[in-house]
Amino acid sequence: MLLAHLLALTCLSSCAAFASPPIAPRAAHVRIAPPLLLLEKDAVGSDTEAGGGDGDNRLLLGAAASLGLATAIHLPAFAQFASQWASISAAGVSGEDFWAPLRFWAFFAIGHPLIKPAVWIGEVLHTAPGPLVGLLPLGFVLGNLAVLALLATQPKVRLAAPVVSAALLVNFVGGGLEGSVSSSDYNLALDDGVKGCPAYEQVRQPSMDGFDITKYDGRWYEHAFHDWTQFSEVYDTTFDIELSGGGTRWLDDFGVKGPSPRSAPASWDKSPVANGAHYFLTATYDPKTPGVVQESGFGATFPNYIVDVQKGAGGEYTEALQFQCLQRGGVRIFEGINYLTRSPDISPAQLAAMHERARVAGIAPYGANPTDTHTVEFAPSRSFAVDNDWQSFWSALGVDKLLALLETSTHTAFERGE
Repeated sequence: MLLAHLLALTCLSSCAAFASPPIAPRAAHVRIAPPLLLLEKDAVGSDTEAGGGDGDNRLLLGAAASLGLATAIHLPAFAQFASQWASISAAGVSGEDFWAPLRFWAFFAIGHPLIKPAVWIGEVLHTAPGPLVGLLPLGFVLGNLAVLALLATQPKVRLAAPVVSAALLVNFVGGGLEGSVSSSDYNLALDDGVKGCPAYEQVRQPSMDGFDITKYDGRWYEHAFHDWTQFSEVYDTTFDIELSGGGTRWLDDFGVKGPSPRSAPASWDKSPVANGAHYFLTATYDPKTPGVVQESGFGATFPNYIVDVQKGAGGEYTEALQFQCLQRGGVRIFEGINYLTRSPDISPAQLAAMHERARVAGIAPYGANPTDTHTVEFAPSRSFAVDNDWQSFWSALGVDKLLALLETSTHTAFERGE
């Protein structure tokens, strides 16, 4: 999650670096300041020569056409999305009740198309040819210098690049609204398949009779999910649940590593979060509604239903199904489903049995089925720390200390009741 924040900041700073070319002077400008006009003509002429051609910008026209095409292709999905938010507003939802879920949705709608190219760039970096220049392959260095030179010397390329980026973003988000990118971690549509959120009583299973929240404390391993707040590129996902206040307060220490060896075989061990990163969700729990946790994270608050638990020989909880559902004005904005066990290892038969219990609970139409879930990768050995030159580099920058400080300070604040 921290990586998503860093990538967003990087993207914003990079986009700001694209300078607009000089604007051609108007006729009125000729009469007012002829000397300035001559300078501007020279500048425009230089741009024309650098861009090539007769002064028109076919690159920009092509980029604009791609943006228009992407918008037109996904226009029905965007129109439905806007209509649904209009209906939420018409239902009387306003203020933070309206804007917090919209920001929540937008953060991850943009976060996924930032993460995926970052993983791809990492693979390009660590498979580039040539001897190392410091930590970077010579081929990657030369490729970057060529791209920077192109942007610096070709104003038309520089002008078209952000428009092409916008077209790619529109196409990706539009695909997310249509469910064509990924049905497990990027299904952005509101009310897809089923309208609204069910009541807890509609999905609660008999295994929840006599539920004891104190038995839910400790580490859980996530083996599958349907959830656009998560990323399929990560692995070794854990939920460390810490209870306080007699079980009325809950801290979910959400731990991930990424990218995974499967999604990034050349670069997974060079990542700044190869040894893990944490994000924290806080919650309140009312014993009068056992099994329902009011969880907060990413600026939004939503109910987290514990739908089903399985017990060990001593009565301890060994497996759990969680279902989060956020709606406003009767429109479902987000659903998240987590398949959790106390062990990092799970057999196909065990996972299939969890899918069956999810079907019986009635949450399969919301994404709790084999087709619409992502199976989380777990490394064969989890006891070792990744140690290489790249990890030494991140450590020299203080990344590991920052991550450790975030983790310890959050736990300390929670234990103090802050």
